[in-house]
Amino acid sequence: MTGCDSAGFMKRLRFPPRNVLSFTLVLLGAAGATRADEGLWLYNQPPRAILKERHGFEPTAEWLDHLQKSSVNVGGASGAFVSEEGLLLSNQHVVSRAVQRISTAGRNIIRDGYYATSLEAELPCPGLEATVLLEILDVTERVNRAVTPGMTDGEAFLARQAAMAGIEQEYKGGADMRNRVVTLFQGGQYHLYRSRRYTDVRLVMVPEEHIGFFGGDVDNFEFPRYDLDVAFLRAYENGRPARVQHFLAWSRDGARDGELVFMSGHPARTDRLRTAHELCYLRDVEYPNALERLKRTEVLLGAYSGRSAENARQARGELRSMENGRKRRDGTLDALLDPALMQRKRTAEARLKAIVASRPELASALDAWDRITAAQKAIQATVREYDLLEREWGFNSVLFTHARRLVRAAAEREKPDSQRLEEYREAALPSIELSLVSEQPAYKDLETVKLADTLAHLAEQLGADHPLVVKVLNGKSPRARAAECVGGTRLDSAAVRKNIYSGSLPAIGEDTMIDLARLIDEDARMARSIVDAQTEAARQAHARIGQARYALRSPVEYPDATGTLRLGFGTVRGIDEPGMHVPAMTTFAGLFQRAAEHNHAEPFSLPKRWLASRRKLAPDTPFNFTTTCDILGGNSGSPVVNAQGEFVGVVFDGNIHSLVLDVEYEHARARCVAVHSRGIIEALRKVYKAERLLDELRGKRTRHGG
Repeated sequence: MTGCDSAGFMKRLRFPPRNVLSFTLVLLGAAGATRADEGLWLYNQPPRAILKERHGFEPTAEWLDHLQKSSVNVGGASGAFVSEEGLLLSNQHVVSRAVQRISTAGRNIIRDGYYATSLEAELPCPGLEATVLLEILDVTERVNRAVTPGMTDGEAFLARQAAMAGIEQEYKGGADMRNRVVTLFQGGQYHLYRSRRYTDVRLVMVPEEHIGFFGGDVDNFEFPRYDLDVAFLRAYENGRPARVQHFLAWSRDGARDGELVFMSGHPARTDRLRTAHELCYLRDVEYPNALERLKRTEVLLGAYSGRSAENARQARGELRSMENGRKRRDGTLDALLDPALMQRKRTAEARLKAIVASRPELASALDAWDRITAAQKAIQATVREYDLLEREWGFNSVLFTHARRLVRAAAEREKPDSQRLEEYREAALPSIELSLVSEQPAYKDLETVKLADTLAHLAEQLGADHPLVVKVLNGKSPRARAAECVGGTRLDSAAVRKNIYSGSLPAIGEDTMIDLARLIDEDARMARSIVDAQTEAARQAHARIGQARYALRSPVEYPDATGTLRLGFGTVRGIDEPGMHVPAMTTFAGLFQRAAEHNHAEPFSLPKRWLASRRKLAPDTPFNFTTTCDILGGNSGSPVVNAQGEFVGVVFDGNIHSLVLDVEYEHARARCVAVHSRGIIEALRKVYKAERLLDELRGKRTRHGG
């Protein structure tokens, strides 16, 4: 069998109907039933029974509530409050772009690190938002009621969007609250997430990149690791440190080998419940296209960085993001190219279809797979235009992003909330507004280089004579057109963006970048409408498959990751590699040894203050460690806690074996990598002499709030 023909494969199974149900246990293992320490669990659907059975631990409602409300979404990734005065901990790499925005040629925080010795020295991070999930409500029935028999896929999509907008508006709070209806189980469930927003977030401490990202791209997704990938921030309210009721107490001993631990964070995306055809699409179309973009941008930013130290500083955050994304996508694509993995997916799917066919009450779900395949083919037919125009792969510039948001906000705010694009509904607007009014540097030379490259990519993909390309380039080369658009915009000014958004600058069409955004908006919306309608068709079909799965088993399961807060669990455990065992812990002694092995050359050079502090540091202090927690992109910054709910580490990476986890769980060698709490304390005390910060982590009252 070749390609994505699961129907032919199903026929080859040839097991008799009387034995169909005997395959259920096999099916459940591949179709969602959990194994070992697998799971991206919803806080309102926690795995209590699984934890009790496997680890003898049953979390209470109070325990879960405390961890949920101590967890923070920061910068689209994860973090946690670690003091009652709004101090939160995440990763250096999570906040690197925010740090880059407040750096200057004369104060390179990415390179040199930063520690605020006083409250007054804590640096505002414009545009950086932190949110805390306070409440989850199941609104599935209300959303589903909006779809009536006879609706087209497009009509069903609009009906669900209207219902979701109505629910968000019904629970609308103040400016410090955000309500969002999220889609789970590919449309099987809809939950309302009510979150507290903090829009004044300030930098307290971040280490130098040479220790925060020690080993660079060479060691990324590898283990052993030796990184102090941490960042301390503080949430403010009304100009003062926020008072928070829920925060994580610091463990005295930290994580111990073999110990049960928990991870709370925001995994971005998984595709474990996708059909075999959808996985083929990811393998053959989505991931190769994404990799081409990532690699192209990485080369471009590398060349730009090589021209000067200042260029390198400007591009560093984005370049690091491209490097990380490229390595992650490479790993996931490699997993999908494994015939054995795809065989397992097809086998599980064929068995599920056979079971469904044998049960008259479930047989109505049989055509769901065909509907998903048809929807995926329709998406594939327009994906090029969708990627280039709607996802902005043909217009890579923060200035273009600002322009698009202004253009669309002006149009969408004229519509009833129920008819708007999701990201412009009233519930989501505060985050859009924050990004528009925050002071964020835009380096015009860099923006010109990026935009020119992606305009050239647009022409390459669509053809130089394509009407849209001709219209976009306006008789100029990609480089000349990019220079014109970047040079003729005022959107690098937050004040200008704010005035345009508020309507006090009515001449919205007199800006070259806004003109560009308006020029392609109709085409981009058309591509999006097709993708949205087909996504809705697939979503409805997935919901029917999900209902069939639920009817066949009783155990609770978890949905694919969607960027929403999830609970994971596992044990602190090393890795058995061929011919060797890799212990779960690294130490400071190992850090200095690794640097010496590479003669302290990049990317294994250590900051001067670390070299100066070597004799002060206890060499056997745990530094990084591995757990069996189910790790994904977006989990960076997730707190790791013990059964007592105490902070024992912060997640910053997975190993190379974890890259398969986007599409399939793997227990034997996939590991989550975290910074040990004892290593953090040792570094703060002896390298950075951060006594003010240490006092706060020890629970000493600082009276920051007055």
